[in-house]
This record gives sequence, C-alpha cells and structure tokens, in this order.
Amino acid sequence: MFLEPEEQQILDGEFGETRQQMMELLVGLGTVFGAERLVGIASAQVSGASYKTIGRWGLEWLQGLDARVAVPTVLNPIGMDRDRWREMGVPEEFAGKQEAVIDAYERLGIRLECTCTPYYLSNTHYGEHLAWAESSAVAYANSVIGARTNREGGPGALAAAIVGRTPYYGLHIFKNRQPSIGIAVDDPTAIKDAADYGALGYVAGKIVGNRIPLFSGIRPNRDHLKALGAAMAATGAVALYHVAGITPEARLPTFKADVPETVEIRMAEVREVFSSIEVDAIAVGCPHLSPAEMETLAGLLEGKKVKKPFFVFAARGVIAGNRPAVERIERSGARVYADTCVVVSPALDRFDAIMVNSGKALAYVPTMCGAVARIGTMEECVAVATA
Repeated sequence: MFLEPEEQQILDGEFGETRQQMMELLVGLGTVFGAERLVGIASAQVSGASYKTIGRWGLEWLQGLDARVAVPTVLNPIGMDRDRWREMGVPEEFAGKQEAVIDAYERLGIRLECTCTPYYLSNTHYGEHLAWAESSAVAYANSVIGARTNREGGPGALAAAIVGRTPYYGLHIFKNRQPSIGIAVDDPTAIKDAADYGALGYVAGKIVGNRIPLFSGIRPNRDHLKALGAAMAATGAVALYHVAGITPEARLPTFKADVPETVEIRMAEVREVFSSIEVDAIAVGCPHLSPAEMETLAGLLEGKKVKKPFFVFAARGVIAGNRPAVERIERSGARVYADTCVVVSPALDRFDAIMVNSGKALAYVPTMCGAVARIGTMEECVAVATA
C-alpha cells in the first residue's frame, strides 16, 4: 500500500501515539480490502456514540486517545437529549456515563452535533470522499448526494477523522458504484408516503443484501429516498442504491443500467409490513426528521392533544432552525428531542410496543428496545397518538 511521506511519518509515530494507532488501523483496513493508497476526506461521521451501544470498554478506549480530528466531524445519535434527559426518563447513572462519552469525543475536537442526518447541517457535495459510519447516512450520502463513502465501522470512521484520510477502495471508486440488481414494483403509483418507501426498503433490503440495486418506475422525493435507503441499510447492508431518472449517478451518460437480474416486488408484500397492533408509544425521526417533515408533523398535530407518549427526534441544528414548528408540535404534548433516537436511547426500553414511521426503526426496535414495532404513515402515527 503506497503512503505519502506525511502518511508514513504518521505511521512511524512522528505525530504521536494516537495518530500512529489510527494510521495502523487505516493501513490494516486498506490491506484487507486491497486499497492501493489513502484518499483525503471532506468530513467524517462517527458511530458508537451512545453509551447503550459502546458500554464501559468503549468509553475507556475513547478516554485513552490523545489527538484532534483533522476534518469536520460529527457524531451519531447518543443515548439521550443532552439538555432534556431527565424529561425523557433516562436514568441518572446512564446519563453520567453518556456525558463521559461526550466529553471524550469533545476532547478529540468532534462537533457535538449527534445525528444520523449530518447532511442537513452542512453542505456535502457530489463526488466528495467521506468517512461516514451510520448506515442510513451512508446510503443517503452515496445515493442521493453522490458523495463517496464506504459503510465505515465506528473505529474506522474515527481513525479517518483523526488522520483526515481513508483507504481508497470500494465505493470510493466509480467503477464499483454500478448497479448489480434491478428492483421493480408491480404498482409504483401506490407508493406515496415516506412510510411506504420505508416499507418497500424493508422488503427490498432482505432481497438485495449488500448489492447495489437500481429501482425503476418510482418517483420519490428526498425524504422518500432517505426512508428507502435507511430501511435497506437496516434489513440488508445497502450502502448505495440508484433510482432511474432520479438519483444523480443514474442520470450520468456513463451509467450502466443493464443489470444481470431484475426482481419484482409486489405491493401486497409491502402492505404486509404494516399492522394494526396496539402500541404504548409513538416515535418518529429515525432517521432524524428533515425541516419539511417537522413542518408536516406540526400541521398534523395542530389543535390536537396526544394521549400516548409521542417522541419526535431531529438534529439539534434542525430543531434550532425550525423553532415555530417545534413549538406547534410540543403544544400537542408531543416532545421533540435532539441528539438521540428511538433505537439508541434507553428511554424507550420501558415500552412493550412502539409505533414508528420508518422501515429502519421497524427493523431495529425489536432488537435494540425489546419491543414490538408497528409502522405507519406520519398521519397514522398522529391518529394513533391522539385517538
């Protein structure tokens, strides 16, 4: 693996032990995956930020690092809203451990914006190389924006953030970004809501696995694309997908739309994902809500009062930039929380059944929260919450 002089100096320990360890990790990854060199990155997004997922040993490892990140870096959602954790019902002992995790990341120079939607906070551009770790963020960056990132593990993304480079392999290389399987829907006009796209992704991810799918016949907007990719990343391992005539690379003259096989998904299969079970709580914002979704939810809750706990999750920057919508949502009794989500917070572990509006949450809630999950549209979530 070829290293530039400065990269070799980092590997030799001339810039400190932590940077040396991070470079050793990157070179090891690059060697395993056949990378010939490293490539500079524009930004990083680090997972393993919730104490619920990294635990004691992960925290101790973080506290032992001594370096600063070399590129703009944000965190994945943590286990609580940093300001409103008591209101969420997060135990004080957990909160103390989570604060220690945050302190460790802050000492590394990481921006304390804890979100799975970093693309709402700063401009990410077509063709940029990134080192992002959260599966839905990776799918969105690659597919909707046309940036380039592999699906990094938490330590790999942190190493890339500190060094400012990542191994040049996989989805960083354009020839590896061509589709390998086609997906068609028997009645694409029936797919209208983000939850519909989440349910489609929930089904498609199980079929596709880690391949790169090309969808035809559907006309999703950006929030729909977010839901589709997030669900496929959860039930499969999809880091990049294309939609004919919609996503940026699918519109390139060099795009190869001929795939070896095409699978048809019937809308009956998608509808089977929906259920009508009774739930104890409702949680939306997995992935975190966009400004448009916040405004839609505010309109749906206008003049209503929720009768069940209603959790709304969004990036802190999105919340700050959309205060009128947040205030309208919270007048209903629903609560808008930053920094965290239904999957990684212990606050929702007390519920037996949770209604969500995303295929990603539908896939993760049973294993991460120990609860039964039900998916519904935003309108259906509001109807259940206010009935």
